[in-house]
Amino acid sequence: MLLSFPFFFLYLLIFATTYVVALSLASTGGTLMFGDIPYYIPATPYTTISTPGLDRLQGVNSLSPVTVISAAAGNASVGSLGSVVAEFAKDDVWNAGFLQGILVQPTTSGHRPRYPSGSISLAGFNHTSVIVTVVSNASSPIPNGPYFLSSSGALYQPLRLYSDFAGAFTQPLIPSSDGSYAALPAALSGIQSPAIGVASRLYYTRTILKPLAGVRTGIKDIYDIAGVKTSNGNRAWYGFYPPATANSIPVQRLVDAGAILVGKMKTSQFANGELATTDWVDYHSPFNPRGDGYQDPSSSSSGPGAGAGTYPWLDLTLGSDTGGSIRGPSQVQGLFGNRPSHGLVDLTGVMPLAPELDTAGFLCRDPTIWKAAGIALYPNLTFYTAYPQSIQTLNFPTNTSTEASRAATDFLSKLQIFLNVKTTTVLNLTTFWAASKPAGAPALLVNLLNTTYPILISKQQTRLVRDPFFAAYAAVHDGRKPFVNPVPLVRWAYGDSNPDFALVEAQNNKTIFMNWFNSKILLNDSTTCSDSLILYTSGPNPQYRNLYNRPPTVPFGFSTSRISVFAEVPDVVVPVGQASYQSNITGHEEMLPVTVNLMAAKGCDGMPPLFSQLFNLIEDLTAAGILEVPQTGQTIAGGEILLKRGMIGL
Repeated sequence: MLLSFPFFFLYLLIFATTYVVALSLASTGGTLMFGDIPYYIPATPYTTISTPGLDRLQGVNSLSPVTVISAAAGNASVGSLGSVVAEFAKDDVWNAGFLQGILVQPTTSGHRPRYPSGSISLAGFNHTSVIVTVVSNASSPIPNGPYFLSSSGALYQPLRLYSDFAGAFTQPLIPSSDGSYAALPAALSGIQSPAIGVASRLYYTRTILKPLAGVRTGIKDIYDIAGVKTSNGNRAWYGFYPPATANSIPVQRLVDAGAILVGKMKTSQFANGELATTDWVDYHSPFNPRGDGYQDPSSSSSGPGAGAGTYPWLDLTLGSDTGGSIRGPSQVQGLFGNRPSHGLVDLTGVMPLAPELDTAGFLCRDPTIWKAAGIALYPNLTFYTAYPQSIQTLNFPTNTSTEASRAATDFLSKLQIFLNVKTTTVLNLTTFWAASKPAGAPALLVNLLNTTYPILISKQQTRLVRDPFFAAYAAVHDGRKPFVNPVPLVRWAYGDSNPDFALVEAQNNKTIFMNWFNSKILLNDSTTCSDSLILYTSGPNPQYRNLYNRPPTVPFGFSTSRISVFAEVPDVVVPVGQASYQSNITGHEEMLPVTVNLMAAKGCDGMPPLFSQLFNLIEDLTAAGILEVPQTGQTIAGGEILLKRGMIGL
């Protein structure tokens, strides 16, 4: 396997009209093709080495692909190297071409492993390798994995470049030496953009202090990341404000736990719910990979949902949920997703929609990573040792007449057995409210809560986001207004049409419902934290992105998905199966995910089913085979995405 030209380093040359005033070299790194795989080589090497024998490693453009392996003096056989390299083959950044040179790093001070001089061949790999024992100038051991080595001994950690063909990202990121981030200065050929760079997972080892070490993470573009601009899904906002000077608190907690930030991901504008494609004006809505590839990805965590459902190289995404912005994308893409108890994490550095409702959570395929991320983001959880033995179902299937209902009821049956459930009851929220509502409250829940959500989000976001943005923009642009998509404008106008005291009324109505629900429906328990779990489901319902929708309207009403929003209780999505539909895009039968939501009492994110009670429960259900880890691709069982067929460099 050879390095292919061209390999570019970018330099800034500053000339005067008749003579050179200054010459400033400012390398931003470069890209190369190694075989048929594109890589980005950073401007700064990881370390330098000075070891006899480096001249035996011959490379194109003075770069040699090499593999670093740590070895003890007593474990110096060629066979031992082969077993290590066999494990490396599972990594998507490393490939056998990096066996051109093997740099053996001693793990015992003062003792170097001894290997045969010259070249060797490792069993199972059709490559001849030159072995060199290295001495590093770094203060700590060089991580195992793939590198490019220059003739001067500079050792670079490459990033493999992937195409964001689903349009899930707003910008790819690379870390800077000062702890901030910068846009990745790399691109792939063709119309797919941007290119996302990922480091080898071999460089990282997860520990108690770094439970997310090496976990490739995408961040919804409403969270500040130091050194990078935030767009909030609005081009004018992105162009007007400077890069953030600090990470938002949720992002910092993930970084502290070892997460590797690979990029910022698309959000519908100002985190308001938008439909693809007509509502998305400033940026194009990401593509949902499931089914025919032209289903709405849901919003507002559209990029995190589409990315987690599409890319096997992406491990975790951070979204936000105000009225369903994590749960909706998780449902339609068949992912694990969570809206946590409200207030579990400080949202400083995060664009608000309504502080009374805003939460930070994840969209993920692997429940083990999901749990580790939850513990990192919500560090003050209380853990319980027992699960609830009572289940309440809400608008849940009662027959098995469809594929979706069979998947949901099958999950319920297995959950009942797993938890040794004593009682399962059907919850009729309307009837229960009528029988036990607080004195003076309306007879119908919808009358109490019909305008609560739109008032909260419109009055709060106009005050906290729109008004200061419009004022600052007008001051610089001669009184002009910035462009805003139709959905936020409709919602903000509704807020403007209501008096200020409507916000107080909406806050009071939310509190009335929350207190009633948390004292009548989901109660805290000293042993299990939550006395029961509530299960509900939705869909799957095909929603094509190529339809001309009606103009946006105000999000009035009350539904099952709003319960956790107003009651501040944790609400998680789990994929339980899939169901077929006849696609009017492909003319074929395609599959969409079936999911179930689980709610627990407020603050019970730390019981063994949520964070840990729901996190532990989901992890245990997966281990028991009741839940399966969803795959990326056309279905949650995998399969090539229709759009991807025939594409190169994905």
